[in-house]
Amino acid sequence: MWSALLETTPATDEVIDAIADVEIQRQAMEKDAGLAASRSSALRRLHELLDREKEALQLRGPDAGHPENVEAVAIAIERVKGMTGITSPGPAPAPRGVYPGQPKAAWRSAHRSPARNKGRRTMGRAGGR
Repeated sequence: MWSALLETTPATDEVIDAIADVEIQRQAMEKDAGLAASRSSALRRLHELLDREKEALQLRGPDAGHPENVEAVAIAIERVKGMTGITSPGPAPAPRGVYPGQPKAAWRSAHRSPARNKGRRTMGRAGGR
């Protein structure tokens, strides 16, 4: 997994270690909080790292090795974005509360009951007539 990243972009050890740390924490968080939460946290941290590397690139120039760092972080972001929660192929589970033969009710066609106090006036209110 990380070998492809190392082969395609000769990023600095610091950036590769930071990306690996994000991945280790993402995997640990996935066990506790699920895939969606772990992806969100990992993407937030990777985007912060990307911003730091882009800033370093602007300050030090392309000769300092930072274009490769930016590319490595961008590859890691795309890999995390591409993760899905589907572990086994098969039909998707039906939404809760919906039976197979029952059509899903649309809000637009839902019956609306009239307001109970429509047309009534309160006792102490001046009619304004």
